[in-house]
Amino acid sequence: MTKKKNEGWNRMRLKPSEIELIKKHRANTLENINDNSALDLHLQERGIDKKDVVSVKHWQNMGGELRFSVVTKEDSGIDEEGIFGRLNTFIENHAPTYPKIKHKAGRHLLVINPADIHIGKYANAEETGEDYNIPIAVSRVIEGVQGLIQKSKGFQIDRVLFCIGNDILHVDNVYNTTTKGTPQDCDGKWWEHYEIALQLYVKCVEMLREVAPVDCVHSMSNHDYQSGFHLAHALKAWFRNTNDVSVDAGVAHRKYYKYGSNLIGLEHGDGAKMDNLPLLMAQERPDLWAATKYRYWYLHHLHHKVKHKWRDAKDFIGVTVEYLRSPSAADSWHSRKGFTGSPKAVEAFVHEFDRGQVARLTHFF
Repeated sequence: MTKKKNEGWNRMRLKPSEIELIKKHRANTLENINDNSALDLHLQERGIDKKDVVSVKHWQNMGGELRFSVVTKEDSGIDEEGIFGRLNTFIENHAPTYPKIKHKAGRHLLVINPADIHIGKYANAEETGEDYNIPIAVSRVIEGVQGLIQKSKGFQIDRVLFCIGNDILHVDNVYNTTTKGTPQDCDGKWWEHYEIALQLYVKCVEMLREVAPVDCVHSMSNHDYQSGFHLAHALKAWFRNTNDVSVDAGVAHRKYYKYGSNLIGLEHGDGAKMDNLPLLMAQERPDLWAATKYRYWYLHHLHHKVKHKWRDAKDFIGVTVEYLRSPSAADSWHSRKGFTGSPKAVEAFVHEFDRGQVARLTHFF
């Protein structure tokens, strides 16, 4: 006996009252926030008049505390591309001219890689066990770069590879979300994050060019895919009159850098699978692969150390793939999930022109 279509299948339908309840739950309006006192405190701490609020996104962190993303009349309708474009034009027209530095000859490349800085991330020690905010992020990067420069003084540095991008910014828009739209706990406003990050990168490059000519290479990343791209171009414009500083601000997901017999691949770490990177390197840049003997991938994104070596049947070194540590502390979500306890650090590597990686330098916090 064949059942008639839909016989025995009673489709569950929501009552009108239930639909209305869901709509209220989804709405991000001031009227639907039960704890107005928490919102009032949030606005008061940031000097925002409630009359100027256009919309509010709210959620609970893992500790049950309310978090808010507020858009004001001043924020709404902001042309982000226009702002970034005008800022980049301003920098191009006002790029400073730095005095020339006579660098000493050497045979070593210093790779400075401050990974996953997350300017704008907010973490409270009462909830996560460790504070993290804009001042802490900036001070750690400056201290880390200075410490790594000091540790590298035993080598004759010929050139510096400064790895930029890789979630330098914590959010990608006025709504305090990542590029994908995931809400984040933030310290400060989105435009403050951008300006501070640019100033931080300029400071780092100024310190590094005292050591040797600097090549900056930007890696696109998941938290700030667009803003990080604009930031890299702003840095490129800033140093456009400086002959010993170059900035690769391109959008390629994987970048390659050759130094003597060394081939270095850079990627954020959230794209191609780790196991595929050696063959991708050989396929995408066969010319550089053939011209080098020592090959490395430096990845980011995970904030902790992961390492694996590929060797062929003859047991000679093929490619080393490595994830780098981060100076950034765990936020509320990562703390609840247990992604904590990793050493906070900024890392660097020294590559000899024709002998590969000869030193690993780490500045812990």
